[in-house]
Amino acid sequence: MYRFLLTRQWLITMLIALLLIPATIKLGFWQLHRHEARVARNELIGKALTAAPVPFDTLSTAPGAAVPKDLTWRAVTATGQYDTEHEFVVRKRTDSNGTIGYFVVTPLKLSDGRGAVLVNRGWVPSADDATAYPSVPAAPTGEVTLTGRLRADETSGGSGIKDRAGMPDRQFNLISTEQQAKETGATLLGGYLELTATTPAPAGQPQLIPEPNHSDIGPHMAYAIQWWLFTAMIPVGVWILARREAKDRAKQAAEAGTALAAVPA
Repeated sequence: MYRFLLTRQWLITMLIALLLIPATIKLGFWQLHRHEARVARNELIGKALTAAPVPFDTLSTAPGAAVPKDLTWRAVTATGQYDTEHEFVVRKRTDSNGTIGYFVVTPLKLSDGRGAVLVNRGWVPSADDATAYPSVPAAPTGEVTLTGRLRADETSGGSGIKDRAGMPDRQFNLISTEQQAKETGATLLGGYLELTATTPAPAGQPQLIPEPNHSDIGPHMAYAIQWWLFTAMIPVGVWILARREAKDRAKQAAEAGTALAAVPA
């Protein structure tokens, strides 16, 4: 009854099914790992945002030092004066409503004289002319003490943002201490701060960046389950198709036999 499974068409069908099974299993685990990474990231952010702020110099003490993953998003404090001469903007960034504009990044020269740290002071809307420097509220003058979330330097690989050359003056695609150190010759400590508060509180500053959402785990677990359900359905589907063809062939054979029996001798 099932000798048709040895035909070329069915051998190809079963080969495709055998190849799909490990592929869909792997895709399921890929989504599972993405889920686990998302959960770990959310836990890291949640712990960092609820921890008491610590001095910046206790976490990043060397120019160009990479920010450890477990310290990313940690609330830190820093005291110094803004270096407005080396201020720049980061293109194509959105506010909480998804409106495209710029991040305003100003180096803060630390009072202890060890160097400066880049501070993302917040978001401003785009200018009418994309090549023109946007209207940016002036940074506070004099010594300030600020609180911010510690972030690692942005990279094209980590952010998916291409770092194109030929940008207008003082406009960049990424927040990178390495890039700015080469551009300005300043001594910049590793990582940057995402501003959350300033003392004394200034007026008319860029729109602060809201806390990241660390409660959404995303759809990755659901996708993993879907891939594994699809894996289980592959052999079931092949079996159903084989059963259906076997019944069709048996029916056709029975009808052919009946037709032959009805022919007069």
